Formats: sequence, structure tokens, C-alpha cells
Amino acid sequence: MSLRALRSLVAIARQGSFARAAETVGLTQSAVSLHVRGLEQEFRAVLFDRSRRRPVLTEAGHVAVARAEEILALYDGLAAELEAGGALAGRLRVGAIQTALAGPVPDALARLRATHPRLRVQVVSGMSAELAVRVDTGELDAAVTTGPVRPHPAGLVTTPLYEEGFWILAPPGLEARGARRILEELPFIRFDRRAWAGRTIAQELRRQRLRVDGDIELDSKEAILRMVTKGLGAAVLPLSEAGRRALPPLTCLPFGDPQSRRAVVLLEREDRPAQRLAAALAEAVREAAAGSASLAHR
Repeated sequence: MSLRALRSLVAIARQGSFARAAETVGLTQSAVSLHVRGLEQEFRAVLFDRSRRRPVLTEAGHVAVARAEEILALYDGLAAELEAGGALAGRLRVGAIQTALAGPVPDALARLRATHPRLRVQVVSGMSAELAVRVDTGELDAAVTTGPVRPHPAGLVTTPLYEEGFWILAPPGLEARGARRILEELPFIRFDRRAWAGRTIAQELRRQRLRVDGDIELDSKEAILRMVTKGLGAAVLPLSEAGRRALPPLTCLPFGDPQSRRAVVLLEREDRPAQRLAAALAEAVREAAAGSASLAHR
């Protein structure tokens, strides 16, 4: 039994096909198939029901996958456990939403590099819903996302990092109109509803029975902000305190009463394959976010 074979087994269970599993582990489909056959011969048990179009785990397969996940989690955390002096080593695959990448994440990564020079952090960007799926399938060890909004993959756990408030942004000088008139009278620049932040905004608009109208829907906070700055309409965006204070001259009003807020969290699978490394990242992000907030209040 090899660790690579166990990784292939877990990848098939998570991806639902031999072909997609092969892409995840960086092998050919035939190599992944050989891994499974070797495990079945060694365990003397059939792990997948191959009579169906998609591979389905047998009862023995479910047991094998559960134990394989435990073994891989222990192995992946071994380098960190053995590292002397409390320094961490190894690889951490992390996803992050764009607002976090434009906020405390770069400072957090700089702190980690200075404190743990042998820790390699690989970072990709994406929307929360997409990153959650990649954590669930094992492509990522963790992700900095919005607090999960249903529907989301089951079996994920969250660690709170910091909070952001939702703010109505509009061209300058419109404060006297009030929040409702701004949103209903100006063209609405919508945050992409495929994103968890976009879903949260849409739900609150429905709750307040606000009728908004606009032809622009974007998944980038920076692009939306530029549109508002150019006078093309109003928008609702999640902003940290530091982010709000860094805005150009705009009308800025709280969205919701009480103001809607969202948690930014570290998302991991329940088995937490890189728990110590992810915990160090979480602490660094919290410190960076707290530092940004204190600077904003000076």
C-alpha cells in the first residue's frame, strides 16, 4: 500500500470519476486505475461498484476511504510535528476571495514567511462557493471565504477570522436621499449572485422589499467600486473598516437596519488535513485584520 494509491482512492471518492481524480492527483487515468486494483488486491475487497456509469463506493470502499483520509492527514501533518523550535514546514494550498486578497491576506502571508520560512503557501483566488467545492474535493487544504451560505458542501468546518459590514455606495452628495431612494432610483450595480456575498445582498434586498433595477452584474469588488466612482449607479459591497476609510469621496450608508454584516472565515474539511498549518494562517490573518483596523482608527 502506498500513499499515492491512497490519494488516488480518496480523489476518486471526492471527484466522482477516475478521469477527474487523475487530474487532481496529477497522474494518468490508467495509473489511478492501477492504484485502485492494487489496493483491492491488497485488501482483498472490492472498493468500487463498476457496474454503474459512475464509480460508486461499496461498503468496504467507504471504510477504506475514511481510513485513507485519516492516514493522509496524519502524514501530511508529520513535517510540522517534527520541525524543531516550533517553526512550521510543508505545503499549504489555500484559496481566497478577492476582497481578502485585497485586504489582510498579503500581510498575513508576509508574517508567515518571516516566522516560518520553510512553510510554502500556494494561493489561488476565486469566489466563495467555488473555493468551498475545491476544499471539499481536496484540491485545496483551506480557503479564506465568506461564511457559508446555503447551499454549500456538507462536512466543512469554519474558523472565524474577521467581520465586514455591508455598505451602500453611490456618487457623492446623495446622503439626504436616504438608503431606500438611492437603491430604488439609481441604476443598481449588482454583486454577482453566484458569490455568497451576492446571495446575501439579494436576500436582504428581498427582505426589505427593495426594488432595484440595473444591467450590470460583476464578481469584482474593485470593478463595482470603479463603476460607482464613475457615476454609473449605486451598489452594495462588503467592506472592512479599513476598506471603508480608504474609499474615494462617495456617498456611503449602512445597508440594512441593523446593518448587514458577514463573517470572513477559514474553511476546511472536517478531517483538517493541514490543521497546524491552516491554524497558523488563521492566526496571521486575524492579526493582520486587527492591525488594519487599528491603523484605520488613528
